[in-house]
Amino acid sequence: MTPRLFGTDGVRGVAGSYPLDRATVRRLGGALVRALPDGQPLHSQHLLIGRDTRESGVWIEEELACGARGEGAEVTSAGVVPTPAVAYLTRANSEFDAGVVISASHNPYQDNGIKVFSGQGEKFTEVVERKVEAIMADSSWQVTGGEAGPVRRVDLVGAYLDHLRAVFPEATSSRGARAAKRGRFAIDCANGATTTVAPALFASLGLDTVVVANEPNGRNINLDCGSTRPELLARTVVEHGCQMGVAFDGDGDRAIFVDHRGAIVDGDAVLLMCGAQLKRERRLRGNAIVATVMSNIGLEIALKSLGIELVRCAVGDKYVMEEMLRRGLSLGGEQSGHIIFSDYLFTGDGLCTALNVLRTVSLTGRTLAELAGDLTTYPQVLLNVRVREKTELGTVPAVVDAIARVEARVAGQGRLLVRYSGTEPLLRVMLEGKDQNEIRTWAQEIVDAVQEHLG
Repeated sequence: MTPRLFGTDGVRGVAGSYPLDRATVRRLGGALVRALPDGQPLHSQHLLIGRDTRESGVWIEEELACGARGEGAEVTSAGVVPTPAVAYLTRANSEFDAGVVISASHNPYQDNGIKVFSGQGEKFTEVVERKVEAIMADSSWQVTGGEAGPVRRVDLVGAYLDHLRAVFPEATSSRGARAAKRGRFAIDCANGATTTVAPALFASLGLDTVVVANEPNGRNINLDCGSTRPELLARTVVEHGCQMGVAFDGDGDRAIFVDHRGAIVDGDAVLLMCGAQLKRERRLRGNAIVATVMSNIGLEIALKSLGIELVRCAVGDKYVMEEMLRRGLSLGGEQSGHIIFSDYLFTGDGLCTALNVLRTVSLTGRTLAELAGDLTTYPQVLLNVRVREKTELGTVPAVVDAIARVEARVAGQGRLLVRYSGTEPLLRVMLEGKDQNEIRTWAQEIVDAVQEHLG
């Protein structure tokens, strides 16, 4: 069986250890070139590489490029840029056959990762990932040797910034500018990839900004800051009297917001407010939005009241992208802040998300707090129960009966999700409903049945 390298978001690990040791990274660079679409001579392949601010990013870039050049490819580095910048530049510039991002997103600096975008700016599909893994496992093929040298660097950020400014064209009008500039706007760059673009972007729109976590040193990426630690942003917004704020993650593909009171506004609320705005403008293709199984039932209910369907998929923004592509939809995302606006790009883009939220605030004349208040988040209970083995639940009558009873109780007013952990011998029971105590009791009924028959 071919060893798996790719997870839900590329190749991840501790920098310097397998699969991110120097030899494997170099071999991966060569395998990526070999896996690119057939019918093109090898010398025509051109890769664009971007990275975040981790100290390991430079040598990983050099090793990856060395492997790719050994297979006849040309390699260009965009330097430190957000993940969506690489996706956009790869799609917009016909010179590039694929884009590679070196980042571990919201993880600590010791980790790193490699993810790949096609020439259309979309994440590699699992079919292509399996092809790369098969090439990696082929012992008859050896990657080039020698020292890995520096990669040719080209400044391409300007084109990406121009692309982003087109998301909020009203900001250049007098009315839009007044609305956009009303009050201060806080930005948390997570000491990551957005440090090279976010301050310049929002300053160019005339916003009065307060910028934090904007001094990367190779080891402070995501350290007590960014979208997974929005406490710094919340304090900054309140202390500086900002109208709102946004925190990006290390590679800039997700965004979490804070309103003027310091309250967190997550991806579910963003999907609701931006989905409603797109529908008002007749830009919501398919009259539907894609979200993962982790999005709250409150989002589904709120969208239904607007006549918008919620389509659910597995956790992971690449699954959101695939479902959007399959259905031809405009908007999708995750509670964690990965939001995809397909009119602009088929991957999560924190800066694009921030501009769409600012635009919605401007066009509606409502505050972020008011817009987020349209979403009623239902109470949620998540219980884990250890099992001897991952038996098919449909073969255990007592568990089937317990699940059926709970589903009948929450029908139309809640949601039940029962699934095995992908990495541990655990069954996860997630239940949402109107009353916290009530749903905890119901979830426990399922757990008790599982413990009795499978524990």
